Amino acid sequence: MIEKLEKKFTKYEIARILGARSLQLAMDAPILLKLSKEEENELNYDTLKIAEKELFQGVLPITVKRPFPAKTKQTIKKLSEEELKKKMEEDKKKREEEKSLKSSEEGEKEEITEEIASENNIEEFSEDSNQKEIE
Repeated sequence: MIEKLEKKFTKYEIARILGARSLQLAMDAPILLKLSKEEENELNYDTLKIAEKELFQGVLPITVKRPFPAKTKQTIKKLSEEELKKKMEEDKKKREEEKSLKSSEEGEKEEITEEIASENNIEEFSEDSNQKEIE
C-alpha cells in the first residue's frame, strides 16, 4: 500500500498529511469512512491509524502543492561588431558625463567652502578692528 502512495507523494508529504488529518480527528472532525464497531475497536480509536486508513482508501480531500522552479526561456541576441562598437561608445559617453557631473559638483563644493572660509576671515578681521577701535 505504501509503495503506491510513495509513487504519488513523498514520505514527507505522507507524514504531513497523516499528521494534519490525525489532528483534525483528535479535534472531533467527522470520520470520512464508514467503520463498523469491530473496526473501530480494532483501530482502538487511534486517530493516526484512522488517518492512515482514510489515506489508503483515498477519501481525504487534502491536496499537496509542490513548488516548482519557474521554467522561463530567454533568448539572447548575438550582437554584430558594429552594434558592439556603438554600445561601447554609448557607455563611454555615459561614463564621461557622470565624471563631468561629479567634477562639477565637487567644484561647486570647493567654491562654497572657499566662500565660507573667506567669510570667516572677514569676521575675524572685523573683530580685530573692533578691538583696536575700543582701545
